[in-house]
Amino acid sequence: MSLLPILRYPDPRLHKVAKPVAAVDARIRTLVDDMLDTMYEADGVGLAATQVDVHECVIVIDTSDTRDRPRVLINPVLLETSDEMVLGDEGCLSVPTIYDKVPRHARISVRALGRDGLVQAFDAEGLEAVCVQHEMDHLLGKVFVEYLSALKRDRIKTKMLKKAREEQELHANAARRL
Repeated sequence: MSLLPILRYPDPRLHKVAKPVAAVDARIRTLVDDMLDTMYEADGVGLAATQVDVHECVIVIDTSDTRDRPRVLINPVLLETSDEMVLGDEGCLSVPTIYDKVPRHARISVRALGRDGLVQAFDAEGLEAVCVQHEMDHLLGKVFVEYLSALKRDRIKTKMLKKAREEQELHANAARRL
């Protein structure tokens, strides 16, 4: 298993719409395992394949306190959503250090294939419901900052581009010293 590079906002590849997985085979199971390793290493609670530049409908999440109950969602579909909404601070591995309030359905019902290729259906609420909705947005090419005002989005984009330039300069300087 290996760690995968996570795309950073405003990378245009984050806006690609994912395609359904045709078959849960060895390639998809390896992708799932690598995504889980990447998510845990980055201290995240969810990761969509789009974020690692694979544009297929695959999500991994683990919202457990013990970080030992991963859930794999392949070709997920929201079956039901509550009318009740929650407004909580959301963050994203593709937009590190940025958190803001995003409205989400308080409760959802989901159907997806698991890592084994079998259909699973479950109800979620709280952090798990928010996480599933957030990651499903990624599969549609949507990053959580798109729920924010244009002014906030522009500020975040500027901050992320500046951070990327600083990291490139740091790596370039380190390479010159070698």
